[in-house]
Amino acid sequence: MPIKAVESQRLYRRIAEEIARLIKRGEYSPGCRLPPERDLAAMLKVSRPSVREALIALEVEGFVDVRVGSGVYVSRAGGTRAKVMPLASDSGPFELITARRLLESECAALAAKHASQLQIRRMRAALSAMIRDRKRNVMPLENDRRFHLEMAEAGGNSALALLVRTLWDQRTGPLFLQLEHHFDTPTLWDAAIAEHQSVMVAIEAHDGAKARATMRRHMDQAARRFQKSWTIGAPVSEKPRSGRQHGVSNGAA
Repeated sequence: MPIKAVESQRLYRRIAEEIARLIKRGEYSPGCRLPPERDLAAMLKVSRPSVREALIALEVEGFVDVRVGSGVYVSRAGGTRAKVMPLASDSGPFELITARRLLESECAALAAKHASQLQIRRMRAALSAMIRDRKRNVMPLENDRRFHLEMAEAGGNSALALLVRTLWDQRTGPLFLQLEHHFDTPTLWDAAIAEHQSVMVAIEAHDGAKARATMRRHMDQAARRFQKSWTIGAPVSEKPRSGRQHGVSNGAA
């Protein structure tokens, strides 16, 4: 039975529902490795980031298990895992990164232009707290949020600051945190902190163009980090239990 192509509205949810439907029908049995993201994206006629968002939603809901270095497997829990379910209205992680890239790059440029010395000190304090967290092997998420919110406030536009806060509320939701969990390493945070430092230097220099560019670069790098393959060195993917073909190849992603 072929996988159906999905429409663009609330895309990752539609993809997740289609894959969940196949799992419930027994097309992929518990413990079976799903086809690679690349193949799912080609068959569904969507982007690989959208497929990844869908798989993360399915993992949160207990339908699949993501094993970094191996692939995505159908969970034996069968979608009954007791986890907080993502809201149907939740934005996908890559949607959030795209929105934050547009919004926070302009906030950084405004902060470079308008930030007071007190606001600069607050941003610098948040960045220093991120570095301390990292040295203590603590995930510096709270101080990361603090840095970005302080920067938005320093831009002097309360409406933009409210939008940044709203995006960060979703940034700390179950979908994004689950995606981040698979890549949360000291190396990731070292890179992220270095990118924050570049933004901070540009703001302190009152260089709006550089602040905008460094924030965009930071968000671009974040997206790349979260798009790294889950299946490096993975074995050939298993076929559905029924042996029926879905028009999806079994090569590694």
